Amino acid sequence: MEKEIFYKAFMERDPSFEGVFVVAVKTTGIFCRPTCPTKPKRENVEFYLSPGEAMANGYRPCKICKPLEKIGDPPQEIKQLLKYMEDNPTIKLKDTDLENMGLEPNQVRRWFLKNYKQTFHAYQRMYRANNAFQRFQSNQSVTDVAFDSGYDSLSGFNSMFKNIIGSSLQNSRDKRIVNITHIETDLGLMVAGATDKGICMLEFSDYKLIDLEYKQLISLFKAPLVQGNNPHFDTLRSQLGEYFEGERREFDIPLDLAGTEFQKQVWLSLLKIPYGCTTNYAKQAELLGKPSAVRAVANANGKNKISIILPCHRVIGADGTLTGYGGGIWRKKKLLEFEQRNLAKG
Repeated sequence: MEKEIFYKAFMERDPSFEGVFVVAVKTTGIFCRPTCPTKPKRENVEFYLSPGEAMANGYRPCKICKPLEKIGDPPQEIKQLLKYMEDNPTIKLKDTDLENMGLEPNQVRRWFLKNYKQTFHAYQRMYRANNAFQRFQSNQSVTDVAFDSGYDSLSGFNSMFKNIIGSSLQNSRDKRIVNITHIETDLGLMVAGATDKGICMLEFSDYKLIDLEYKQLISLFKAPLVQGNNPHFDTLRSQLGEYFEGERREFDIPLDLAGTEFQKQVWLSLLKIPYGCTTNYAKQAELLGKPSAVRAVANANGKNKISIILPCHRVIGADGTLTGYGGGIWRKKKLLEFEQRNLAKG
């Protein structure tokens, strides 16, 4: 039965099964991701739970879907482009600049649309607007910020800035923004959000309700979402890296929770679940002193916007089954298995 479910998911290229299995094609000797565009017949495939198992049985990785690469991991040339933009936040890159860097502009555009859900030029505009905002907040002059951002006139710069931030630079001294960035992890690409106070969002980029969460952040913080750097992102990248290397079991990064007071209580109670352990909604409700609020606690957990740091993956069903998880049940399973293995090592 499980194999038939896997084959159906493979035929439908269902991304929710990424990480659950790989498909080995007997006629070609390759193995693929569940989302690979190849369509072999049922009798010609077999399934393995990991790439390692497939290779141990003589299969080699598919060159089309590249099952050995991290999910959402940018190709090397895109990584270099992102690093260049990070080091040169005021530069406006044109197609000719991309070509001079050895990049094909259409491929760059397609990658940004697929992975960041926005055009490359929109990404650049937001990045420059964020840099301008940060510099103005540190008391640099409007004129210096505008011309250093690659604009020939204050009016053109102000128009761009107002479209993204929601007000002119001169009127944004006391304005808040929510910075957005993308972070590669062992379980796929994640989207992080941060205010000046701390991390307010950490979700897997393929989460189906991520657009709704964006709208909630805008509404709750009364602030625009702007792609770009934030000091908290450096800490987040470092601590996430340590977590996935098995060197960190607790996070101590500042958080800026976006929710009701009850939701915040529920989310913070997740921090009391020990690393490598699990609980259920009833026990979590008891921990909060609200034993009759099991359904409300479960609903609040489902609205947690900060994955892994606030470990809602450690909450399972009362019967021991893995209940819903925004990042996908397979990721919840992987996180729990990883923590339990690491805990056993001491």
